[in-house]
Amino acid sequence: MFQHSIETVGKAVDVAGVAAIVIGALVATSIAAAALIRKRAGDTDVYHRYRRHLGRSILLGLELLVAADIIRTVAIAPTFQSVGVLAAIVLIRTFLSLSLELEITGRWPWQKKTAPK
Repeated sequence: MFQHSIETVGKAVDVAGVAAIVIGALVATSIAAAALIRKRAGDTDVYHRYRRHLGRSILLGLELLVAADIIRTVAIAPTFQSVGVLAAIVLIRTFLSLSLELEITGRWPWQKKTAPK
């Protein structure tokens, strides 16, 4: 019963992660399309804002997918092999998250924000 419940929770978090990416991509695309259609004066930054919104949804989705992997691996009979696979998945997704964060904000997560001038 417990194992089935944990597996169900893991699948639900997986679905939430995929949904965050898909919905975020649709919303980001809609916002960018609306901005392009309106062609507001001085609005030349549509592409950068689109990438930032898309990157944020991917980051959120990746975090949820990692959480789902951790839930399933740790809560359901962890073995050295399953923990090793989880470590590889987390390492790859962490690298992707850090790369996306750098692309979105232009700085590493541990760097302080620059003060406005």
